[in-house]
Amino acid sequence: MNPLLHLGIWRLADPKISITSAASMTIGAAVAALEMPLNWFWLLVTGLAFFCMEVAKNAWGDIYDYDSGTDLAVEPKDRTNFSGGKRVLVDNLMSRNQTWAVAALFAGLGLTLGALIVVLQEPSAFWIGIVGLALGWSYHGPPLQLVYRGWGELAVLLIYGPVIALSTYLIQRHQFSLDVLLLSLPLGIFISAFLWVNEFPDHDADLGANKRNLVVILGRRRASRLLPLIYVTGFSLLYFLPHLTEINQAVWWGFVALPTASLASYWTWRQPESFYRHTPAQPLALLTFVLYSVGICSALNLMDQFR
Repeated sequence: MNPLLHLGIWRLADPKISITSAASMTIGAAVAALEMPLNWFWLLVTGLAFFCMEVAKNAWGDIYDYDSGTDLAVEPKDRTNFSGGKRVLVDNLMSRNQTWAVAALFAGLGLTLGALIVVLQEPSAFWIGIVGLALGWSYHGPPLQLVYRGWGELAVLLIYGPVIALSTYLIQRHQFSLDVLLLSLPLGIFISAFLWVNEFPDHDADLGANKRNLVVILGRRRASRLLPLIYVTGFSLLYFLPHLTEINQAVWWGFVALPTASLASYWTWRQPESFYRHTPAQPLALLTFVLYSVGICSALNLMDQFR
């Protein structure tokens, strides 16, 4: 394989961003494991389906961001490992046709695995799959292009919070769960906060391309003031979860993510124009939702051991 093409596919697969799907799956699987042993085969199929759709989404997203001009306009000083797009077209790693081919291939694989789940394991997964597919396409794709209209953050909250977590649980237990829904909402909020932080380096390029995400709409300074409130919302919901669900206070292990959220908020607040150039606020925002997922999973596992 052409080394540039290989690198382009690797960028589109972007394992560090695929952590978002894994974190959400962990919530659904951990609750399912409280009730009976997991079906590891279908968990693997579910994970592969989500991974394939993630790669497809990254591929068509790179095309639409290239066409809008936003990826082309990102200054070298503003590029980071977490923002600025996958840049497979900007860096001439892949042609437009190759990128569409990758999108079609991985979407086809993801949809095939989804069809197997629907036919052989859980027919109701069709409907939540349709919701996830519609949101995933519409994040970048026409006609909605949610990320260009100030709705991208909400779409991310829904996909990487309830949609993936509930899908994982549904495929295992053939029903929905209020516990999974409630536990996945803070996760969705924290993943949206990760996206929020990643929109700061691209602000000028997005503004010039009329990509009106919420950081562009608000401006960097006001957006930096809202980031702590986003985290407070997620942690407040976590605090009240034992009063809203039968799961006990062990879920407060999710507060293990509070220090990294606080640091990411502090650095973003202090230097909204340039924090990403000399502080690890972006990786800390990623670590926040990972730690939340690990904390919740550990708490549920502990409850399973001692019940």
